[in-house]
Amino acid sequence: MKPPHENAEGVIAQLSQEEGERNVATAICVQLAGRAIIRVVSRCEEAQDNCNLDLSECQLMQVPDAVYHLMRHTELKSCDLSGNVITKIPPKFAVKFSLITELNLSHNQFSKLPEELAELQELERLDISHNTFISLPPVTFRMPQLKRLLANNNSIIDVDVDRLKLAPSLELVDLRENTIPPKIYDQLSNCSSCKIELSPRQIEEWEDLTV
Repeated sequence: MKPPHENAEGVIAQLSQEEGERNVATAICVQLAGRAIIRVVSRCEEAQDNCNLDLSECQLMQVPDAVYHLMRHTELKSCDLSGNVITKIPPKFAVKFSLITELNLSHNQFSKLPEELAELQELERLDISHNTFISLPPVTFRMPQLKRLLANNNSIIDVDVDRLKLAPSLELVDLRENTIPPKIYDQLSNCSSCKIELSPRQIEEWEDLTV
């Protein structure tokens, strides 16, 4: 059996190693966070010149308040938030960026949109593809200038077809790669108010089309 002091030294050495590893991990995280912040600030500065804010692939979980501050004197034309892990857009987004014509929210974790986005009076193109929506957001039917709505690759099972038909400016709705039920699928297929893109319908096992 080893003397007690040797055991203690071993434990201390192990704890020191673990603490060192934690410090290294923390330093890496801080470094990555720092790079993300630098990237966001840099892209905001670029947007002040070209009016196109590109915050794609910035490891964002939300739109930082600093972005609204940095963009307060800039009339943005477009905003790209794709490729992050954002779950929601705050209502003030529509107030701060009311003049944008394009908004890309694809490849995030959105499941709903706030009704305040209807205040985006100039928005013509909205991309919400590759998210976690289970229904087509009702606010999209109220956007006065929205022409193209990309909602492919979600988990959409519900679409208010009647409201979609009354949308003021919609020309194209992409609903491919969703799990749309047969009844709604048929309604969308017969919609003539705008072009609806759908994946080929998968026939369920319980459906016997030969009868």
